[in-house]
Amino acid sequence: MTEQQPVAVLGGGSFGTAIANLLAENGQRVRHWMRDPEQAEAIRTQRENPRYLKGVTILPGVEPDTDLSAVLADCELVFVALPSSALRKVLEPVAGQLAGKLLVSTTKGIEAQSFKLMSQILEEVAPDARIGVISGPNLAKEIADHALTATVVASEDAELCKRVQSALHGRTFRVYASQDRFGVELGGALKNVYAIIAGMAAALDMGENTKSMLITRALAEMTRFAVKLGANPMTFLGLAGVGDLIVTCSSPKSRNYQVGYALGEGLSLEDAVARLGEVAEGVNTLKVLKTRAEELQVYMPLVAGLHAILFEGRTLAQVIELLMRGEPKTDVDFIPTTGF
Repeated sequence: MTEQQPVAVLGGGSFGTAIANLLAENGQRVRHWMRDPEQAEAIRTQRENPRYLKGVTILPGVEPDTDLSAVLADCELVFVALPSSALRKVLEPVAGQLAGKLLVSTTKGIEAQSFKLMSQILEEVAPDARIGVISGPNLAKEIADHALTATVVASEDAELCKRVQSALHGRTFRVYASQDRFGVELGGALKNVYAIIAGMAAALDMGENTKSMLITRALAEMTRFAVKLGANPMTFLGLAGVGDLIVTCSSPKSRNYQVGYALGEGLSLEDAVARLGEVAEGVNTLKVLKTRAEELQVYMPLVAGLHAILFEGRTLAQVIELLMRGEPKTDVDFIPTTGF
């Protein structure tokens, strides 16, 4: 099914571009908004986003535009693929145009000052809009290259979920639905931190046992934290939890993994981020996550350890020693011991 009117994608980064192309492949007409006129012109004339998705041909159905007001005037379904740090700044000036629209956040991040997820910011900026999120093991380059991929659209609004499934679901991209918007979105934000740790471990040539331990203990940590905030622990057994965690902790295509790998090679955090050339949401998330975990008294040793390395002057060897001396806890929380 094709939308009767164009679909908007806000954000000219790698994921926004991949989603725009996917929508166009499914027969949608796409209004793709980005801030940079040079980038828009490159897509318009070269049919490529050379900065963020080099080598991928942008389909004719994707129309780059720098006039946000005009894009929103034409579209009801809007995919928001803006960095977490820019979301308010971009949308607040056009808040009056967002009433009644279907706003679907694709950004996996947390606002530093408020610890709000992106959909919660959307609710503040546009209280009369219909809100959803998509999250999952969705590396932009693989989506663009037609690797078989699945995602989760999450919203209390069942009709919004159906609209998103109709627009995005295609021959190489499957879209599942969930009502746990908070859990799905929180999983997507938290896993970025652990991808940095995984990248460091890979650069230091740690073993497969170590990588597996990191991923599974990361899942335990992020689930423990999410449940404290009211999320459904079962959500973390799906695509937006363990699925996203596996791909972002094991793939060199993951931006946060790349930052961690550079750190493991000995680069400073500033140089690692500069080499990436794109936003790595995990660095921002780490700072606010550590503070929030301490406030809630949630045990998150991997988060505390990475924070100590990046911002407290500790070495990786020191942190590993502390982690390995920690008291062993239960393997998997939230599993009932009776009733099976």
